[in-house]
Amino acid sequence: MPALKKIALTVASAVVMSTLVLAPASAAEKDKEKDKQPVPNHIMSSVGGEQLSMNGTQVNLGPGAPVLPKDLTARSWIVADAESGQVLAAHNSHWRLPPASTLKMLFADTVLPALQPTSLTYKVKDSDLTGVGEGSSLVGVKEDHTYTVHDLWLGVFLRSGNDAVHVLSEMYGGVPKTVAAMQRHAEELQALDTTVVSPDGYDAPGQVSSAYDLTLIARSGMQKKDFREYAATASADFPGEQKGKKRETFEIQNTNRLITGDNGVDPYKGIAGVKNGYTTHAGNTFTGVAERDGRVLLVTVMNPSADESHAVYKEAAHLLDWGFAASGKVRPVGELVPPKSVDTGAGGVSGGKGAQPAAGADQGSGGQAKAAHAAAAGQGSGGVGIALAVVGGVLVLLAAGVFLVNRRWPVPGLARRPQEGAAGEPKDGEPEAESEPEKSSKD
Repeated sequence: MPALKKIALTVASAVVMSTLVLAPASAAEKDKEKDKQPVPNHIMSSVGGEQLSMNGTQVNLGPGAPVLPKDLTARSWIVADAESGQVLAAHNSHWRLPPASTLKMLFADTVLPALQPTSLTYKVKDSDLTGVGEGSSLVGVKEDHTYTVHDLWLGVFLRSGNDAVHVLSEMYGGVPKTVAAMQRHAEELQALDTTVVSPDGYDAPGQVSSAYDLTLIARSGMQKKDFREYAATASADFPGEQKGKKRETFEIQNTNRLITGDNGVDPYKGIAGVKNGYTTHAGNTFTGVAERDGRVLLVTVMNPSADESHAVYKEAAHLLDWGFAASGKVRPVGELVPPKSVDTGAGGVSGGKGAQPAAGADQGSGGQAKAAHAAAAGQGSGGVGIALAVVGGVLVLLAAGVFLVNRRWPVPGLARRPQEGAAGEPKDGEPEAESEPEKSSKD
């Protein structure tokens, strides 16, 4: 055999052998990588159904149902029907993880009833901002400047401003009182994976929530008209420096990329909020609500891989697409339970599974707010307030979200029985939290 032919055969044999050797190794490496994926380090809750307590992805595909999106990297996620409460699919949905600024949904759902948007002015004190963590996301609230409650809520929802959260917390009665009220409200919603330490979601030891809980909280918040309007707002004017008799303003935009789009993320058709978050400890977190063809879905994604830019939005969009395509073609893996105090329509109170309470009137953010307003007015300044315009030139509501803002709410199954006191507000004689929450990394 010629020497050149021998060499060619030898090389070809080497290539074939190396392929046979390397192929199993490559598969093994993939298995190793899969095994390295973090898993819950605790027994997960069965609130909403036993299948939701199981590790890994839970989905019951029926005939004609699309398969779940490939390459989902989030540690935890959930897709649910906002109206029926059916959980269409989930992945470690009760894993207790740091929530970052998605916890601001619970802050708003708790405090909005007591501090409804008004033109009431409040002059910010130095002490109001002392608890804001280093590196926090800020809207630009300044001490010795005057803001309306409406201004501050814009700062919370659009810019995820921890400065605005702390000022509203002081108006509510202080950070410890706010944290205690948020914890009580979480328990009322049966968001039992949630432990509140800081009202703004800033990383703090022991502060956790779950994809399931954040979805419950978002569903509750969407019952409030003010909450819906802020969540669907793409941009707004925020007060800046006082220049003589005129107060300057600057534009703020919503940090939710599925609303505004940017940096490789397209706005999602039908999106109407709700909240995104990020800290070094929590990674990226996101809860969103969207409508398509009359169906409303909620999705929560927690801590996806950091390898892809804006993975939290892309995975949320993929899951929403899947949820709309799969509706009616999957058997639910669980349900979003109603709050403990819902009116079952039969004179009873439901805290369990499967109840179908009667729908009630839209829950506004007014009601028992006079005491809080009086307290804030006593601390406020006599300066000229910024004119309130919840729906007008000040706010730019996301066009695709207007339907969800103005549609008939609340969701059937979330009508609460009449109670004394604002939702989440402490009753007379209840103790307040004893100390300020700890602060750690940025949000």
